[in-house]
Formats: sequence, C-alpha cells, structure tokens
Amino acid sequence: MLDAAEPTDKVMKARAAARDWRLGRLDFRFDVAMPERPARPCAPVLLPPNRMPKRGRGGSERGRIALIHALAHIEFVAIDLAFDLIGRFGAQFPTGFTDDWMRVGADEAMHFALLDRRLRSLGSEYGALPAHDGLWDAATETAYDAKARLAIVPMVLEARGLDVTPATIERFDAAGDSVTAKILTRIVKDEVRHVRAGTEWFESACKAAGCTPETTWQALVRTHFRGAVKPPFNDSARESAGLTRDYYQALVAG
Repeated sequence: MLDAAEPTDKVMKARAAARDWRLGRLDFRFDVAMPERPARPCAPVLLPPNRMPKRGRGGSERGRIALIHALAHIEFVAIDLAFDLIGRFGAQFPTGFTDDWMRVGADEAMHFALLDRRLRSLGSEYGALPAHDGLWDAATETAYDAKARLAIVPMVLEARGLDVTPATIERFDAAGDSVTAKILTRIVKDEVRHVRAGTEWFESACKAAGCTPETTWQALVRTHFRGAVKPPFNDSARESAGLTRDYYQALVAG
C-alpha cells in the first residue's frame, strides 16, 4: 500500500488491506521493511511549509477549494501514516493494535475519497494546488520509537484536528457550503476514535515499559515535535478520546 503512488490506487489498496485483515486473509507477520518515504503522485507539488501560499478563511469558493485541498492532503498522508505504523511497530504489540490501525487506515482512505470527490464537484481535484510534507516529517522523526510515533502523530497532530475542525465546519456553514461541513462533521467523529486508539496504545506501551504516560508523553513531545502545543483546545473532544489535560497542560504552562 505504501508503494502505491496514485491516490485512487492507494485508496483501493488501503480498503482492501483493511478488509483482508478483518476477514483473516492476512498473516500476523511483519517481515517487510517499511520504506523511508511512501510513494507519492506527481501532483501535488510538495513545498516546504514556509513556502506554502497563504489561504483565505474559506469565504470565497477559491478559498474553500484551497482549504479542502489542504485537508485532503492531510488525509492522503494519514493513510500512509496508519499503515506505516502497523508495518513498522505492529510486531511490538498484540493483534488488537493492528485491528485498530487497519480501521484507522480505512477511515483515512474514506476521508480522502470524500474530500477529493468534493474538490471535483467544485471543478478542482487533489493535486491541483501545492501541499507540504510536514506530516511525513513527523513520521521520519519517530521512525524508530513506537511510543514517540504514537505521542506525536495521533496524540499531537490528530488531536489538533479535534481542536480546529469545529471552527472550520462553522466557516463552511457560514459560506453556505453545507456539503463540505457535513463531510468534516463525519471526519471529526472518526478522528476522536483515532486519537483514542493512539492514547490507549501509548498508555499500553508505557505500562509495559514501566513509565508514567503523562510525563513520558511530555518528554517525547519536547524531543520530537518541532511545533508548539498551544490553545485553543477542544477539551471535551480530547477528554472523550482519553487525552486529558494531565497530558498537555504542563506543556502549555511551560
């Protein structure tokens, strides 16, 4: 799946892998090395984050297309993140870990497909605008540490989606784009489950290692995350995902 470059191919392979795992057609075996970087299509052009063009706030159709494209790219990379997590670290965990992240990978494929379809309905498509590869940079940074990967990808990056997506939904609704708002409402509900899976498996790994989850998470974030953990926070969504303020409040205060 990580070798699939074209979006349609990647979505189909992600869904097929999740289905085959669910039906017992795949062995619980991890004997294939994960690539340093997954295959990528010719478009979008990938730019450094600081060279990305500024987006509007989503009021105009052009601004809405740019925002949907950015969200589609996040979901596209998230497909690879889920399957890389399985292939790279699955042997360190019980089969329930693979169960969870196969479901996450299938979810991310569905999210991407929904957003790409929406772009096409607006006269655009995924790849029509530039994107950045900051999400995969986080995977590279945490390629050799399962706890670090769980701490950064689901518990920081996906959790940030819980914080900002409700306001994004409101902006699309205010612009009269209820179709995109409904897609994002569906996505954010799934992302709560994804953050919960990340938090639960992080806590499981900490228990196995005999370390305290909250302070271990804080140390890993300080070491491996280049950005800042900052408000506003959607505390209720984070709490429902098991990511309590005991994790992140110390980083905000510090």
